[in-house]
Amino acid sequence: MKRKFLFTMLLAGGFCAAQAQEKAKPEDTEVYTPVPPEVKPGKKCGEAPSDAIVLFDGSNLDQWVMTDNRDKPAEWLVNKGILTVNKKTGNIETKKSFTNYQLHIEWRVPANITGTGQGRGNSGVFLASIGKGDAGYELQVLDSYNNKTYTNGQAGSIYKQSVPLANPTLKPGEWNTYDVIWTAPVFGSDGALTSPAKVTVIFNGVVVQNGYELKGPTQYIGQAAYRQAHGPSPIKLQAHGDKSEPLSFRNIWVREM
Repeated sequence: MKRKFLFTMLLAGGFCAAQAQEKAKPEDTEVYTPVPPEVKPGKKCGEAPSDAIVLFDGSNLDQWVMTDNRDKPAEWLVNKGILTVNKKTGNIETKKSFTNYQLHIEWRVPANITGTGQGRGNSGVFLASIGKGDAGYELQVLDSYNNKTYTNGQAGSIYKQSVPLANPTLKPGEWNTYDVIWTAPVFGSDGALTSPAKVTVIFNGVVVQNGYELKGPTQYIGQAAYRQAHGPSPIKLQAHGDKSEPLSFRNIWVREM
């Protein structure tokens, strides 16, 4: 009897649902608010859209400071629209801090690059700089064109955490592109992590990180972990200090989300 009753109830429920669906109208599921803001895309692929903050347009470093002394203007080299690492001065980072954002950045290792492994065009884009030096969450920059190294340290990796899904690195002398969607970690009022950082990276048009949840800030030695709470943070570029010729950047912009 119980089975028969349950079956009858299921049939009745299905019949009611079908009747409700028949009475439904298309406009029942149409929404008109909120209205998305209009954004004009760049005229060419990779150009900054109308609502972007341009971090480097080839003319100056007004949006950047030295990481280890934020009162000091960035001291990397700008020439002919290109920003080149100055390994003598250290890392640079944005004056402005960000939470969630879309980032576009292009980078190139010299055609005459030398060295092997991690000593070949090494740099990094720290998606959130949370202290001096190399503290933060690093998206690795490296010449990974016919250059063997540990796979969670090659171009497109979340350094020492996540191996890229592919290796689309172009040969030395050609410009590579990162398009990044960054979701910052969230911490509670007690400082405990409530939501980890997430990142999607498109490298030269190829998805290499797909919504990866970071285990914490980058650790060169040991396992990554969230050890301290933080809020909005600058974006940082690394002067790694290897002996090969320094690499360059151009066309850097960000959209807050």
